[in-house]
Amino acid sequence: MLWTLVVPVKPLARAKSRLSDTADERVRPGLALAFAQDTVAAALACPAVADVAVVTDDPRAGRELAALGAGVVPDEPGGGLNAALAHAAAAVRASRPESPVAALNADLPALRPMELTRVLKAAAQFPRAFLPDAAGIGTTLLAVAGNRELNPAFGTDSRARHRASGAVELHLDAVDSVRQDVDTGDDLRAALALGVGPHTAGAAARLLGPVPPLGPAGRRGA
Repeated sequence: MLWTLVVPVKPLARAKSRLSDTADERVRPGLALAFAQDTVAAALACPAVADVAVVTDDPRAGRELAALGAGVVPDEPGGGLNAALAHAAAAVRASRPESPVAALNADLPALRPMELTRVLKAAAQFPRAFLPDAAGIGTTLLAVAGNRELNPAFGTDSRARHRASGAVELHLDAVDSVRQDVDTGDDLRAALALGVGPHTAGAAARLLGPVPPLGPAGRRGA
């Protein structure tokens, strides 16, 4: 089974405001773009993924992510994250009605293709399933079979809201890279400890100092 991933990217100038404890407003747009670039690149390298559709109205983000091989869907509703995801899922289904679709956060800079494969393989066993974030409060991935609506409920307490909506919560070990989203400075340091992609490594090095290279096991200093 091959999946289409829908990745939402908000306007970079407004992205990652909670990172103000670590990065000022001049730096945050570049960090947000770097997170999205590494997320999309890893997703496109995943054997279980057919394609990635980025939903955004940010010209720079659209241009840079398209250069990696992602499709770009304009955020025509302008109604927030969940409306954007539902719109992008509908756009994907217009040409591939039976395609399984998963919404994936754009701030997973440590994402590993094989860990994403494990999550998608587990999600394929259910009509609708989700993966909670590392904090155990939010959601990093929501997946639906080809004959189901996405019905996203991202935002505050999305783990509880997705569970209440009937989505099956996935309980998986060793998929930390798919759960470690980045909202705060502590999140960024946790992602760096897992080992981030090259775009985030470069941006973080300019912000925090040199980032150690990835070892053979995909971990810093491994």
